[in-house]
Amino acid sequence: GSRSSRPMTGARPASASARFKVGDRVRAKNIHPRMHTRLPRYARGHVGVVERVQGSHVFPDAAARGQGEQPQWLYTVVFNGRELWGADADPTLRVSIEAFEPYLDAA
Repeated sequence: GSRSSRPMTGARPASASARFKVGDRVRAKNIHPRMHTRLPRYARGHVGVVERVQGSHVFPDAAARGQGEQPQWLYTVVFNGRELWGADADPTLRVSIEAFEPYLDAA
């Protein structure tokens, strides 16, 4: 058989429907795991808006711990700079992060 020329990605089939949709307000969980996480500290505890649903992907937090792929939904979440850094921040600043579903709660 021929090998696929497609690049390897972290995309995997979803085991459940996405919990959030574009436009949903979400709060990044205020977590402080001892092990690997891709959730930036500056976003923890803050509210943003889902800008894009990226699909289901290998969950790096689980993979880094040797717990298998445990695919999770991945979202692009946009935060207002003032939400992250307070009233002195540039009011036009927007910060986007890629956040896995276990990092997020409805806001």
